Amino acid sequence: MAEKAIRQPNRKCPMSQTPPNPSYPRTRMRRTRQAPWSRAMVAEASLSAADFIWPIFVIEGENRIEPVASMPGVDRVTIDIAVRRVEEAATLGIPCVALFPNIDASLRTPGCEEAWNPDNLICRATRAIKAAVPEIGVMEDVALDPYNALGHDGIVVGDQIVNDLSVEALVKQALVQAEAGANIIGPSDMMDGRIGALRDALEAGGHENVMLLSYAAKYASAFYGPFRDAVGAAGKLTGDKKTYQMDPLNSDEAMREVALDLSEGADMVMVKPGMPYLDICRRVKDEFAVPTFAYQTSGEYAMLEAAAANGWLDRDTVTLEALSAFKRAGCDGMLSYYAVDVAKRLAAR
Repeated sequence: MAEKAIRQPNRKCPMSQTPPNPSYPRTRMRRTRQAPWSRAMVAEASLSAADFIWPIFVIEGENRIEPVASMPGVDRVTIDIAVRRVEEAATLGIPCVALFPNIDASLRTPGCEEAWNPDNLICRATRAIKAAVPEIGVMEDVALDPYNALGHDGIVVGDQIVNDLSVEALVKQALVQAEAGANIIGPSDMMDGRIGALRDALEAGGHENVMLLSYAAKYASAFYGPFRDAVGAAGKLTGDKKTYQMDPLNSDEAMREVALDLSEGADMVMVKPGMPYLDICRRVKDEFAVPTFAYQTSGEYAMLEAAAANGWLDRDTVTLEALSAFKRAGCDGMLSYYAVDVAKRLAAR
């Protein structure tokens, strides 16, 4: 950890306090760029397998793989295959995986009751992974959209997404996930007050060591489309999510959201989407100095894959550049569908 901290950009020394560079030719900025070893030596940020949380989509059955059409190279997999993939991730040094379910349509209801069924798909997947690979962290999504017949992250009453009733449901969902062995609860719903309610419930339930990685600044973005395909929520959403996810035009509001979640007990915070919101990542890290993550969303992934498939971008180079941008912006890590692919390439260097 000390080495990573040393290699982060220096945020404590504003430009006004740094000595001015002597003019050319006494200063030649290209001197430190002339060789791979010197570029590595002065790099202000670094990328490693330890920076990743790898999202995995889980389905029912055995030995089944379903490609996600809008995310080339990403699959939905049954629990047995998910376990094998997590074993590989652990050997590569990836510290954590995030699980997302695609459940049968018959289990998606207006009340979202399947979300807190202790034997639901995601709880069974968690138990299997923790039994086989106990050394890896498992993060669970807390939101109701995979279980909601109407596709929303909260409970819908009439034409309203009802905040407090939704928080009660999210608490029940998180508790069964913690009982199943989840190490991190990732509330992605954006309901007001849910972090405090979750922290209180986890403490009262004997899960004081379960971490909260809050999707603190989650925007009402068009970059989530392929993800909704992956979890089977596409086409089910009634209306939009603008009454609870953030306006993409707002930055100060994100700081208020982060401050509230930290005051309620969040251990870490996340910005979502990632690359279009690097300015938010930087503001969060500079203003709060807490563990800060970004989600390289399904839409970001799909754009890069489509451009690479058409020969417009070099896939290997551009993925490393995109992921490195999160570290430069101050992120301590990121959720990325490229995690295993990039970890393999970094290991081969």
